[in-house]
Amino acid sequence: MNRRLVVSYIVLVAVAIAAFTVPVAFVLVDQLRGDIEVSVRREADTAALLLAGDDVPSRQALARLAEAYDRETPGRLDALLAGGAAATPMPLPPAADDDAFRRALAGEATSEWGTAEALGTEGLVLTRPARNDAGQVVGAIRVSYPSAPLNERQVQIWGFRAVLAVAVLIVAAFLGVLLARRLTRPFRELNRMANRLRDGDLTARAEEAGPSETRTLAATLNKATETIDTLVRSQRAFIADASHQLRTPLTALRLSLDNIADGTDDPMVREDVELATAEVVRMSRLVNGLLALAKAEAAVAASEPVRLREVVAERFDTWRGVAAERGVELRVEHTDPGIVALATAGHLDQVLDNVLSNAIEVSPDGGTVTVATRAQRDRAVLVVTDEGPGMSEKDRSRAFDRFWRGQGLTGAGGSGLGLAIVRQLVTDDGGTVVLGTAGAGGLVVRIELPLGHG
Repeated sequence: MNRRLVVSYIVLVAVAIAAFTVPVAFVLVDQLRGDIEVSVRREADTAALLLAGDDVPSRQALARLAEAYDRETPGRLDALLAGGAAATPMPLPPAADDDAFRRALAGEATSEWGTAEALGTEGLVLTRPARNDAGQVVGAIRVSYPSAPLNERQVQIWGFRAVLAVAVLIVAAFLGVLLARRLTRPFRELNRMANRLRDGDLTARAEEAGPSETRTLAATLNKATETIDTLVRSQRAFIADASHQLRTPLTALRLSLDNIADGTDDPMVREDVELATAEVVRMSRLVNGLLALAKAEAAVAASEPVRLREVVAERFDTWRGVAAERGVELRVEHTDPGIVALATAGHLDQVLDNVLSNAIEVSPDGGTVTVATRAQRDRAVLVVTDEGPGMSEKDRSRAFDRFWRGQGLTGAGGSGLGLAIVRQLVTDDGGTVVLGTAGAGGLVVRIELPLGHG
């Protein structure tokens, strides 16, 4: 935006310079040309009067005038008598038979810019007929003035204005940068506020300064941020309260059922208590899953570099005992051990816990769960592959829905929230998660996160 403002300002200044400088330059050039023509015409008229006076003093004065004109100016003054004779004591002029002399001897005064044959260059050729008292043409005066001095003066005029225009444009560019930065300062403040909000700082506020439009926008964003902050705080408070209020009764209910089971010998009562306990366990898992999903949706935090090798090794240590009980082998494949991903602290741990839990649960005895990591362009890729029954394309399209449980995906106690939590956490960190099919028929969970630098 700054660049556009500066360019627009420079263009306006350039148009203003062109609108005022170019016409003035043309006027000066025309004025200079007119001054030369007036000067040459004055000299020619004076010389014509001296040539018309048919006496020795007049001719001598004419010779001195021509000599002085040749000496003081770059031009040349020539005289020719009727019949083509020289106006002594002046010599016969060069190119005495040119068209300008012929027309002057015929009584026609001329003034033209073109080839000055007497000078051998381009210039002004002005002629005047010399008439006696009876009105007869007794001779002609020709003044030749080169165009080189005029051209040099034109170059000076245009060059000075070009240099001045460049200097003005440089100053305009400098002032334009200052003006643009001043005008866009409120927008930079708003951008900094937006970046802080993106990083999870809901206390960010924009300074309400600048033009009325930006002040109104800043005030609106500040109010919106306050509203969002209030809603997020309310949601987090609800999550904390719900976590305490829901978990405590379920825990007490399970303890009561365990006490009942321990205090009775009736097989039918024990069976009913076991069924009730299983439902309480499933309900506890469901509540924990809902709370985890709500926390994932409510949490707003900045991403930080996470080394995939260390996270995978830590989660393997946690799940290796569970996998051994089910006869499942955990295997890891690191294409580059130093791969670093950008993720919120703890998110990748929860993602791997949910994915590994499902993979171990559906894997057959003697099966293998493989976790592979690699870098691909600007993404850190983590792929979890199991040897379970896999999922059909239709099931994969619904696997991330809340409470959905496919055949063979989770056990009887599953809540159907694991993959929903995985997608929420990965999406919050700017990544993607997709499901595919392994070559042996198992399920492939491909997770991509922004690539970081350790």
